[in-house]
Amino acid sequence: MALDTAQDTARPASPSAALRGIHVPLVTPFDRAGEVAAEALEGLAHQVLDAGASGIVALGTTAESAALDGAERDLVTDVCARVCRERGAVLTVGAGASGTREAEASLARLARWPEARAALVTVPSFVRPSAAGVLAHFARLAEVSPVPLIVYHIPYRTGQALDAAALRALGALPGVAGMKYAGGGIGEDTVALLGDLPDGFEVLAGDDAYASPLLAMGASGAILASAHLATDRFAELAGTWRAGDVARARPLGHALARLSAAAFAEPNPVVVKGVLHALGRIPTPGVRLPLLPASEAAVASALERLAELEP
Repeated sequence: MALDTAQDTARPASPSAALRGIHVPLVTPFDRAGEVAAEALEGLAHQVLDAGASGIVALGTTAESAALDGAERDLVTDVCARVCRERGAVLTVGAGASGTREAEASLARLARWPEARAALVTVPSFVRPSAAGVLAHFARLAEVSPVPLIVYHIPYRTGQALDAAALRALGALPGVAGMKYAGGGIGEDTVALLGDLPDGFEVLAGDDAYASPLLAMGASGAILASAHLATDRFAELAGTWRAGDVARARPLGHALARLSAAAFAEPNPVVVKGVLHALGRIPTPGVRLPLLPASEAAVASALERLAELEP
């Protein structure tokens, strides 16, 4: 399944083009009454695209999607779809579930939004199926999904470690276009995977602090919560590694890693929201339980790191 369609000539010509560059998994801003601040969300989407992001992700974990009800999830997707339609940008929507039947239903709903180019689907969490079970799960989802899948590999959250061979088998499935790789570091399996990717399969860096080395190793882009901040510099980082400009990419990558570390000093997305509020980009820093707002010290530290990136 390709990411482009004949119905929308503004879409990228190939899956690899669609998965290039920086994609920002948008937070869900809340107003002072605790409701979704749709106008602020729309503004954020335009801001990151203006700053060089290739696309946005709706309903990722950064969006606090687990804390949104069905109507709110639809509202968030509507807003993001409208912006991407207007801008010709890539829209990825978080979907899926730990159970395959429920995940199928989640993906089927994406047919309501023709702007969606891909679905970000996490490896089943908590149930810890075998590698063969994970493969069967995604094979079934790829058969029924109205859009290509981006597998979200994040073993420190799912409890499911998969080696390079298993990840490569997922990447070879028809209908799987790429993977958000958040392995918690760079090890032997990372090197093995990026050194031998299936045809038509792209890896997107998903651990913010490791984005630069993953791009240097061949990742085509990244999905990064900290790219709400200094979006232009993250886009520059992806471009410089793609161009092979090591002299520019290496110091920029180190600086952005320091910003990412500060942004993740407390549970995501609380620090990012605190900084966005401090910058006047969202109306409140509010999050929903079980998350708590970021501490003043964490927000101040992230703002300091952000200021260090100013030219």
